[in-house]
Amino acid sequence: MTLAIPFDNSYARLPDGFFTRLAPTPVRAPSLIAFNRDLADLLGVAGGDDETLAKVFSGNTLPDGAEPLAQLYAGHQFGQFNPQLGDGRAILLGEVVGRDGIRRDIQLKGSGPTPYSRMGDGRAWLGPVLREYVISEAMQALGVPTTRALAAVRTGQEVIREAPLPGAVLTRVAQSHIRVGTFQVFAARGQADALRTLFDHIVERHYPDVNTALELLGRVMEKQADLVAQWLSLGFIHGVMNTDNCTLSGETIDYGPCAFMDAYDPETVFSSIDRFGRYGYAAQADIIVWNMAQLANALLMLEPDPEAALPAYQTAVEGMPELVRAAWLKRFAAKIGIADPRADDARLIADLLGLMQANQADFTNTFRALTDGGARDQFTDPTAFDGWERGWRARIEGQTDPDALMRSVNPAIIPRNHRIEQMIAAAVQGDDAPFHRLNAVLAHPFDPDPASDDLRRPPLPTEAVQATFCGT
Repeated sequence: MTLAIPFDNSYARLPDGFFTRLAPTPVRAPSLIAFNRDLADLLGVAGGDDETLAKVFSGNTLPDGAEPLAQLYAGHQFGQFNPQLGDGRAILLGEVVGRDGIRRDIQLKGSGPTPYSRMGDGRAWLGPVLREYVISEAMQALGVPTTRALAAVRTGQEVIREAPLPGAVLTRVAQSHIRVGTFQVFAARGQADALRTLFDHIVERHYPDVNTALELLGRVMEKQADLVAQWLSLGFIHGVMNTDNCTLSGETIDYGPCAFMDAYDPETVFSSIDRFGRYGYAAQADIIVWNMAQLANALLMLEPDPEAALPAYQTAVEGMPELVRAAWLKRFAAKIGIADPRADDARLIADLLGLMQANQADFTNTFRALTDGGARDQFTDPTAFDGWERGWRARIEGQTDPDALMRSVNPAIIPRNHRIEQMIAAAVQGDDAPFHRLNAVLAHPFDPDPASDDLRRPPLPTEAVQATFCGT
């Protein structure tokens, strides 16, 4: 059965210096793990039985209209600039304009080597593919701007990491894969014409009302400030906020060593390669400002007189921390039932977080329990909660239905790290049932089925995940 994908490939119409055209590398024996039919319907993707889907989304068969390419970009990785990165294990098949009128990329991740692979094999193993599928779709359900998962396919061949592991390919969907690093690569090379072409493309695609590079910077900063505030409000830690993992569309991208906090601790770091906590939980609010400063540096090259324009760009970036603080306050105030926060509500929130840290309270369950009941039971010293609760109750008195507000922003269930690891371990043994169960349950994080209450439980000491890994 044929598969119809209504491609309209605008990025492929850019100059060849933006990418390298090449097809995915075929795999030995593709077999379909999952296909996101709701997303496929939104994209206008139609047809295809499991065998056809496996062939297309492993890269063995190119669908009509595809123009496969690997994108070029640069980036700061843990603060160090790499002048050329690019899609080292991903191929952009093309773009579609969905039924909602939004243009999106369809990209294969783990599809073989490219000129940007930097001596890597260009492949992915099963674990990171399933992690990204589950967590990206969970983030979508949580209301977070994110890339999404269209398909996951086993390749029928092994990849070598610390040991031989089963290979897989993820089909990732994004409003675009254009990153801060995409601008950086042309700025670093002094290619003003290419930078202008990229600017025009991103404006047409995402910001049609923007006229200047400085306006673009402001719009991206607003989106990124709100995105990081959402991460923080959910206890999410991205783990690798390099500038090549920071999109101009404002979507969460690259679910490598990401994780969700269990017990609240602002210093929490999971990524095995983040030895100094650069991308820890609380640090994300500062790093996004740093990333936007790098975007500003690249965009400044578009100005007729960069030296004269520099003060305006500096002022814009200096205003970024306040954008993050305002977005943080709005998100966290809603978590305690306050729709229109005042400046002094930041102290009320900080006091609760301080008590949670001191009492090893679970982040997700504590906030949910403010409406479900039993919040004090989350604390090792329940009386620590009582004094704060009195002040909180006084603050929300007279608020319009604070319980409904809290239930709409405080999930009952998240993709907990130990459940993700258990799911991966089962899948490696050929059991995909935990994977499918997680996807089904996490599609309704604010109103889950009582039968999924076991997935709300924090990890036992023997289950706790201490480190997460990129999987490359």
